[in-house]
Amino acid sequence: MSKRNADIKEWNVEDAQFWEQEGKHIANRNLWISIPSLLVGFAVWMMWGMITTQMQNLGFPFTTDQLFTLTATAGLAGATLRIPASFMLRLAGGRNTIFLTTALLMIPAAGTGIALMNQGTPFWIFQALALLSGIGGGNFACSMSNISSFYPKSQQGYALGMNAGLGNFGVTTMQILVPLVMTVGIFGVIAGAPMELQSASGTLIGRIEAGTETWIQNAGFIWLIFLIPLAFAGWFGMNNLRPITPSPGSPLQAFGKILGLYGVGVVATVIGLVALTWLSMWFALPLTIVVTLIMLRLIPGEEIKPNIQKQFAIFNDKHTWSMTLLYILTFGSFIGFSAALPLSITVIFGNMMDVAADGTISRVVNPEAPSALTWSWIGPFVGALVRPIGGWIADKLGGSLVTQIITIIMVFASVAAGYVMMLAYNATDPNQYFWIFMLLFIALFTASGIGNGSTFRSIGFIFDAQKKGPVLGWTAAVAGYGSFIAPVMIGDQIKAGTPEVAMYGFAVFYAICLVINWWFYLRKGAYVKNP
Repeated sequence: MSKRNADIKEWNVEDAQFWEQEGKHIANRNLWISIPSLLVGFAVWMMWGMITTQMQNLGFPFTTDQLFTLTATAGLAGATLRIPASFMLRLAGGRNTIFLTTALLMIPAAGTGIALMNQGTPFWIFQALALLSGIGGGNFACSMSNISSFYPKSQQGYALGMNAGLGNFGVTTMQILVPLVMTVGIFGVIAGAPMELQSASGTLIGRIEAGTETWIQNAGFIWLIFLIPLAFAGWFGMNNLRPITPSPGSPLQAFGKILGLYGVGVVATVIGLVALTWLSMWFALPLTIVVTLIMLRLIPGEEIKPNIQKQFAIFNDKHTWSMTLLYILTFGSFIGFSAALPLSITVIFGNMMDVAADGTISRVVNPEAPSALTWSWIGPFVGALVRPIGGWIADKLGGSLVTQIITIIMVFASVAAGYVMMLAYNATDPNQYFWIFMLLFIALFTASGIGNGSTFRSIGFIFDAQKKGPVLGWTAAVAGYGSFIAPVMIGDQIKAGTPEVAMYGFAVFYAICLVINWWFYLRKGAYVKNP
């Protein structure tokens, strides 16, 4: 595609004739390149939940707390990077942004593969790679902002549901593909020698016993197969919309803006991680967000600074804050449980209570424990599958009504899941609780997946064309912190021996969201149908 065709100067999708004759074809082409790019972005971002589980099985010299930290680091980075990523579209253009942010994922993908080839790799290198994996999480904000600009209001639920819903399949794709590629030396001598499992593991196709050769490094290398062609597809197949991005500049200038914005996110993430060593999570997270916003406001440049300040107008709208909480409810839960579930299964069901003859109680290895690598993909798969359905239902019934229904389900499912986790953690036979545990989490994933579609559909109606993109990016950014909060909360409570406390805490938050959604959007029936 030539530079002239890559930049579209006229774009009015609310004009039915323009949409049918020209707009629909262009929009769909951009959507179907965006979806797999976002899918792989999710996969690279969330791969640490599966990698850390297998690192534990392979005997890497790190504690359970350190392994949870790697998952949480990727979560914190992905969420924080979404804040500057929400500004990329209007500064650099959709085509430029999707191409570069997809290409950047090659760094953590290749780096992780290299680091996993050696069990002696220092922990700080894994932390740095987990942080860079957050680029995949940050990409969600710019991807959603970009796609929302291509479609008319009447199809926002469909477009955003398809992009986010199928993009979310990156979590499931990763959870299925990573365990499978670990069992085969598909890259030969290039990827190095395999390691031997020290404890039983599993994949979608069955259980793998201790002593089995495992190529854990393939968990990083495999994504290069997809990222390279996707980067080319983004460059040659996508478009910059000049009505949305009047002055992206040359490609090099656009790339400089993107790297500068992501640089802000990386610095803020490091500050947040350092703050966590002295402050609680509930102080460190707001500090990270505030630092990010302040640094964005301080970015110099006659073009960048006014554009960022203009987009900060969304913070004066009360609906920005209410929809942010509601998207934390839905996407925050989906991505948080996706990150925390594999290691939670390993820790809660991988050990059991043992009562000695003298009455002494201890925790011992459960020899028949269910494998996290076998089961943890099911919930995210269902959640991603129903997300487009959630957008479609919301188009018919109204986003706020659908959100209210799924929130009620999440309150009860979270309480029940916490109770079952408590029983399993303190049982001499935790396996008897595994099926009800899985069913409850599938219910949570299903409800949150439908809610992902309904909340984005609501945003598409509440905000005008100028605010819609930044609000989508902002809400996605803050909700992304669920990928950090859930592993930390669940990990801390498992360490304390009270895993149910984390789930009860989530239930309280869901109940608050239930009231907020009713107060702002259902109380007077104003938004039952639209949005």
